[in-house]
Amino acid sequence: MAVTIWHNAACGNSRGALKLIRDAGVEPVIVDYVATPPDAATLRRVLDDAGLGALELVRSKEPLFTELGLSGADEAALVAAMAAHPRLINRPMVITDKGTRLCRPPERVLDIL
Repeated sequence: MAVTIWHNAACGNSRGALKLIRDAGVEPVIVDYVATPPDAATLRRVLDDAGLGALELVRSKEPLFTELGLSGADEAALVAAMAAHPRLINRPMVITDKGTRLCRPPERVLDIL
């Protein structure tokens, strides 16, 4: 099974999801999404695949969210902001053959393994 995780090693939820994936016997493709951010088209595809709106993926408690004046922003503006500022992307996003999930809590990854 192909598994990709948008990972941030500083995040406990991200580390927890990665551990669950590995415990299931899968070595995922690990994407450091801050160093290698997805473009807007990729973000839109992942949001669609996960059945999420941009507001569900954006880190609204990140100070940058407020600094950029994103409160009340529409989908396109939020996606553009996440593409330009990947720190705004919530994690971990996990993409498998069985689906795409924002794995908060990390155990949500078990649904798609």
